[in-house]
Amino acid sequence: MSGLALLVVGVPTDIIDTPLFSREIPVRWWEYPVLVATVALTGAWFAIQGPTSSDRARRTPLGGVLLSVFAVGCPVCNKLVLIALGTSGALSIWQPVQPFLALISLGLLGFAVTQRWRRRHCADNTCPAPGSKTSA
Repeated sequence: MSGLALLVVGVPTDIIDTPLFSREIPVRWWEYPVLVATVALTGAWFAIQGPTSSDRARRTPLGGVLLSVFAVGCPVCNKLVLIALGTSGALSIWQPVQPFLALISLGLLGFAVTQRWRRRHCADNTCPAPGSKTSA
């Protein structure tokens, strides 16, 4: 799954150079560590055996990965941003926001990994019900 995350984030944003996509703005230095952290956190989430997953638990990592695509993507290559803000808006409004989107996406992924780590012992449904007291 880490490899899939690498492809989903790296190829369309052209951080991984392929003939499929091109980029108008060069890759910024901080986009490489964000890509690596996204891949590592996604891999960690899937590596941790968790309880039977709910819809909400599955969406948290997916949301973080998809948000990282917007965070590390070329600001003027994103058609949605260009339609909404135009080229000058993409460079003056969207580009400065992208590092914050990267932090939010990594925060979401980190939260998902932390929650899954905390609930890893519940995989066999032996965890107490929420609100019940356990003996120490």
